[in-house]
Amino acid sequence: QVQLVESGGGLVQAGGSLRLACVASGRTIDKYTVGWFRQPPGKEREWVAAISWSGGNTFYSDSVKGRFTISRDNGKNTVYLQMNSLKPEDAAVYTCAMYQNMFQPRFTGPDWSLGTKYRYWGQGTQVTVSS
Repeated sequence: QVQLVESGGGLVQAGGSLRLACVASGRTIDKYTVGWFRQPPGKEREWVAAISWSGGNTFYSDSVKGRFTISRDNGKNTVYLQMNSLKPEDAAVYTCAMYQNMFQPRFTGPDWSLGTKYRYWGQGTQVTVSS
């Protein structure tokens, strides 16, 4: 059984930084794309970033590009999300997810950001940003 556990959330002032971690168990993640999603209070879940199985490809939503960095350490079965220059609108529950198939997606396109393409999900970690 695959489990994803997020950590690193908390309360930070606007302009500050946090580093989230997503640790997988039950399966090695080195063959899977992993994504981060977030759900602000009262809003729909939105995609934040994704990283390919090797780490060679990374993608970001326009709202976080240039401020957030996704990375992975396959030896530790862990994916990270470094969040800098945080804004109050970044406040949300952040959740990591593992893609449904190995070595997918292979091409640039919308599949990286579609929640329906991710099979395993963590429980999420809360990020609060004070202004």
